[in-house]
Amino acid sequence: MVQEKAAAPPPSPLPGPAAPATPSAKSAKWIKEPPARLPARVAAAVAGGLALFLAFPPLDWWWSAPIGLALLVISVYGCRPRRAAWLGYLAGVVFLLPTLWWVSPIGVDAWIALVAVESLFYAAWAFLTRLTLRLPWWPLWSAALWVGMEWCRSTFPVGGFPWARVAFSQGESPFTPYAALGGVPLVTFVVALCGSLIAYAAVRHLPALRRATGAPEPRDRRLAVAPLALALAVPVAALAIPRPGDEGRSVNIGIVQGNVPGKGMYAFGEEPAIVLQNHANETKRLAQAARDGKVLKPDIVILPENSTDIDPYRSDFARSVIDASVKDVGVPTLVGAVVSIGDSERATRSLVWDPVKGPGAYYDKQQLVPFGEYTPFKEVFLTLFERARLVGRQSVAGTRPGDLRMGPVTIGAVNCYEVAFDATVRETVRAGGTPLAVQTNNATYALSNLPPQQLAMSKLRAVEHNRAVVTAATTGISAFVTPDGKVSWQTREGVADMNVVKVPVRTRATLATTVGAAPEWALMVMGVGAVGVAAWRGRRRDDRMR
Repeated sequence: MVQEKAAAPPPSPLPGPAAPATPSAKSAKWIKEPPARLPARVAAAVAGGLALFLAFPPLDWWWSAPIGLALLVISVYGCRPRRAAWLGYLAGVVFLLPTLWWVSPIGVDAWIALVAVESLFYAAWAFLTRLTLRLPWWPLWSAALWVGMEWCRSTFPVGGFPWARVAFSQGESPFTPYAALGGVPLVTFVVALCGSLIAYAAVRHLPALRRATGAPEPRDRRLAVAPLALALAVPVAALAIPRPGDEGRSVNIGIVQGNVPGKGMYAFGEEPAIVLQNHANETKRLAQAARDGKVLKPDIVILPENSTDIDPYRSDFARSVIDASVKDVGVPTLVGAVVSIGDSERATRSLVWDPVKGPGAYYDKQQLVPFGEYTPFKEVFLTLFERARLVGRQSVAGTRPGDLRMGPVTIGAVNCYEVAFDATVRETVRAGGTPLAVQTNNATYALSNLPPQQLAMSKLRAVEHNRAVVTAATTGISAFVTPDGKVSWQTREGVADMNVVKVPVRTRATLATTVGAAPEWALMVMGVGAVGVAAWRGRRRDDRMR
């Protein structure tokens, strides 16, 4: 009697564990997807990375951020985790290459190396997200994992690099009010959640995408509207977030932008006294304009970071130039100075200069720029790269927040790179800093996309902490941002300029300031828990198949 061959099992609608051919054969963990799907996945990853870039300044197409995140999720939906990892890496490269173009004045090799390292985090996100796409409610887990990925980027290596976080593309968008509830991480989460919900609707209810990703047939096509409605509800709900009102106090703050003689790596030229003199002259011009009634009479004045690279504690020349300009304006002035610490180290300092008493209280920058203010693993890099020696003296990080009493207010000093770090800004506000004074030196990166990106961070910080933000830059962009995140005044780049702005003084704390990093940790735990559940389910499925 002829024995009939057993019929082959029907293919699974989703890539998943396949039944072994024979009891002794190794079980295939993933069904091999059709080759035609790969170009579509690559196209979605590239388009997603490009859409994320378009959301950031100077273009500020904030609405393209959730679209970009949706495309990234679609690109990895239903593929093998390893393939998801390199698709995530590809998307990271496409996103970061133009977004971090401002690094290129240091060197194209430095720019490429930074992008290559940072893109690894996007590969990790894609790998882990692909695992969680097997779970119910996966848009939540995907968005939570994005928050965890940005936390890792902001922490490792060498202190982290928190630039280009999704929230920083939302300086003025419907998502911005969420900053007052949970800070930058919550804004990132809601934007990523919107994108994931769009992806969920697309892969389930668009036939072409369903075929391309192997998504299952929806049980009820009418349900397609539900995730889209939720995606729309997320930014709409932000309208109901309460904002602290005006407290009836204000302070007149003078902002000075002195400009520099050079460009790029040699922006300060051969003679650092020129930059010092530029800022002293512009301070005197502000003083004269106030006397002539052309601007408001200032209560305090803010100069940018590196407004003097000559140590005023050790140089009689620098001390006399600064003192003369401060005496002319007649009010406490915050000077950005590079000062010597011992014989071989230095500090980037925000120094309060009184017209009568001279130099007084100060704040030393806590978050130092790797390869800009200090050299990590210097024994290696100083040996291998001649450019690493341009750092010169190694900077020493400060240890306390930047609350500095100046005239009628206690300002919160934040130094350039630090505006991207959540904890540094938050601790300055908690210490009593109001308004925030961001001193920055973007001279090396002038006319690149760095100054507008940094200004977008100030917009978000203003809403996050209910504080006005005053930015003074050597070459631009100097600006005044109101507590609701609106730019009230700003300079052009590459010109000397000054102004006096009337700044509201707010003291009420937002929920984000009060709870600190708690929302971020809760979201990260949620994402890690989802990965754990997905891994456990996958192991159980493999055990059953074996």
